[in-house]
Amino acid sequence: MTTIVAVQVHDVRFPTAATGDGSDAINRGDYSATYVELRTDGPHTGTGFTFTNGRGNELTCAAVRALAVHVTGRTMAELAADPVGFSRSLTADPQLRWLGPEKGVLHMATGALINAVWDLRAKLAGLPLWRLLAEMPTEELVACVDFRHIGDALTPADAAAVLDKGLIGMPERRARLERDGLPSYTTSVGWLGYPDAKVTALTRAAYAAGWRAMKMKVGGDIEDDVRRAHLIRAEIGPDALLMMDANQVWDVDEAIACMRRLAGAAPYWIEEPTHPDDVLGHARIQAAVAPIRVATGEVAANRVVFKQLLQAGAIGVMQVDACRVAGVPEVLAELLMAAKFGVPVCPHAGGVGLCELVQHLAAFDMLRVGASTDGRLVEYVDHLHQHFTDPVRTRGGRYLLPRSPGYSSTLRHASVAEFAFPDGPAWR
Repeated sequence: MTTIVAVQVHDVRFPTAATGDGSDAINRGDYSATYVELRTDGPHTGTGFTFTNGRGNELTCAAVRALAVHVTGRTMAELAADPVGFSRSLTADPQLRWLGPEKGVLHMATGALINAVWDLRAKLAGLPLWRLLAEMPTEELVACVDFRHIGDALTPADAAAVLDKGLIGMPERRARLERDGLPSYTTSVGWLGYPDAKVTALTRAAYAAGWRAMKMKVGGDIEDDVRRAHLIRAEIGPDALLMMDANQVWDVDEAIACMRRLAGAAPYWIEEPTHPDDVLGHARIQAAVAPIRVATGEVAANRVVFKQLLQAGAIGVMQVDACRVAGVPEVLAELLMAAKFGVPVCPHAGGVGLCELVQHLAAFDMLRVGASTDGRLVEYVDHLHQHFTDPVRTRGGRYLLPRSPGYSSTLRHASVAEFAFPDGPAWR
């Protein structure tokens, strides 16, 4: 019986701000991770993290340490037997909950711990996480979901029906994904801080490498946005997908006006066109810009926000983040709600290790929840994968299914040592 005997937390930061990697209309930072290691009385270590953008990473590290009491000394058998109870021990701590509830720094720290538990669970099973989830019995998956506050949109019976339906044809879908990989798109070509020549060169290289879906950042000067959009469209031709991401910078009416200007470049979606909590604003934008889809979710605080976005018809694409919410079980709730409402999920990735995590979630969604790849794309950003022991693999613009046991969340020891903040060699 495996017992968690200690929780170790590392503040790991990569100096990405200097090169403009990750730059958009509102963010320019040093990609960072609050990195968690669950030490056990056995040979396995569970690893998890939440992604931050530099300063402030020390806050999520402190929140993990404050929550660690709910994990230390617990057995994996105990945690697997009552996953909702375990999640609530973190999200409903009678004192720390006041700092949320279920949002922000505390919720992100919760996600880091819960993801580390699921990494450990998959390692103990000897399976990559996507396969552990896809092969799990329906009743066991349903038992992982906390239906509190979302029962008006998704019931346990609804969830079971979706998961049972997903069993039909799953072996054939798995064979197809193992052969062809997961459909994806790249954001690496269009960061807002890149000059036009670099955007052109990166777009041309990505197209030559097989990518047929690419995303650009917008939300700067509208004339610049329009010029860059047509520059990318000219490189990729009329049939490839072009997505746009405003990173929350516009007001509602401004978003509608700007998308009228950008519509000539035939965008597939506009991502985060306004404040992420403005459900009714997203609904107005979606009605005004259709058939362009509205996409959001990378900073949606919890499953309740996703519930409202879906109920309001405010989005045409749902983007889940592996680290923003309370780990694997809350993402399961979000995937199941999206399936019920018929909205495709295209997970948010990039940052530090988000690509490594969301490939598992997307594979599970395509195999067992959405039961297809229609409309589903996984974001890919070509940064920092070399720091992981099981980095993502791509071929021809598609993710290849992970093969190693776990959640692909383990950083190399040398990378943790070099980029530890503030004392690692990269920061001294």
